[in-house]
Amino acid sequence: MPLIKKYKPFQTIKIELVSEAPAKKYQLSTSRDVYNMLYKEVAKLDIEHFWVIPLTTKNQIIGINLVSMGSLTSSVIHPREVFKPAILTNAARVVLMHNHPSGDFTPSSNDRTMTIHLRAAGDLLDIKVLDHIIITNKSYYSFDDNNWK
Repeated sequence: MPLIKKYKPFQTIKIELVSEAPAKKYQLSTSRDVYNMLYKEVAKLDIEHFWVIPLTTKNQIIGINLVSMGSLTSSVIHPREVFKPAILTNAARVVLMHNHPSGDFTPSSNDRTMTIHLRAAGDLLDIKVLDHIIITNKSYYSFDDNNWK
C-alpha cells in the first residue's frame, strides 16, 4: 500500500517561495551599504522590527524578510524564524538587522546575546551570519565593523 494512502488522515504539505517584487541585483560590500539602502524606511519606525537579508555566495541580496515586529524596546526573535527565509532561498550567508526607535544604536545585552545565539545557529546550518546591524534615525551600529565575534 502506498505511504500516502496508508496515512491518509495526515495533510500533505507543499512549500512554495513567492517573490513579492522583481529583484534588482544588489551586492553588499559593507555595513554602510545596508544602512544606505534601508535607512529611510527603517528610521521612521516607532517600534522594533527585525529583518534577515539572505545573500548569495557573492553577497548579492536574494531578498529582505521581516522576521518580527515588537515593542518600543524589544522584539521576540527565534532562530527558526530568522533562518527560515535563508533556507528557503538557498542562501549562503545572511545579514541580520533591526532598528532602535529610541535613537540609541548601542547594542543592548539582549542584542549581544541574540547575536551569539544566531551566529551559533548559522554555523550549525552552514549559513554564515556576516553581520548584525542596528539602525536608528541618526546612525547605525555594525557588530562586524566593531570586531564583535
